[in-house]
Amino acid sequence: DWANYTESPLRAFENELGVQAPVGYFDPMGMSKDGDLKTFRRRREAELKNGRVAMFATMGFITPEYFRFPGYLSPAKELKFSDVPNGLAAFSKVPLTGWIQILIFCGMVDFGLYRADDSRDPGDYENAGILGVPNASGPMSDVEGRKRKLNSELANGRLAMVAITGMLFQNGMFGTTGPAMWGFGA
Repeated sequence: DWANYTESPLRAFENELGVQAPVGYFDPMGMSKDGDLKTFRRRREAELKNGRVAMFATMGFITPEYFRFPGYLSPAKELKFSDVPNGLAAFSKVPLTGWIQILIFCGMVDFGLYRADDSRDPGDYENAGILGVPNASGPMSDVEGRKRKLNSELANGRLAMVAITGMLFQNGMFGTTGPAMWGFGA
């Protein structure tokens, strides 16, 4: 009976954020069976960052189907935003300098705004406001509300990681994007 194994290292993280019904603490590969808190925190930090990136990526994959910025992406190359295809095909159209700008921006955000601090919870960045949104707000005072929102962020991040992987695979395999991908179009 699982209830008898209260001292098991497998139980070390059962009360952490992200442990949600109906699965509970999910570690099918036993990667945290040693109960190492430092390793768990590093993995949780990575999960949060990857989840946040995946949520942005998912929105970035869907949004161009319904909205495009007016004007030029690269005036020097006379490349309009509307000329860039959706999905993986965009990689070949965006100029190298555009990709360099994107990487520099991501690096500045990651190494500047979202600096990990061992004295804070994983994913809780001093300069990033509530739930990682840089809006100059302080920490949430409602403990239960904060826990609920953080659990939602972990669950949504996990879903977004699966979603963007599926969308990229489908786009690469079948070449579909937008409504055709969602099953609403031809």
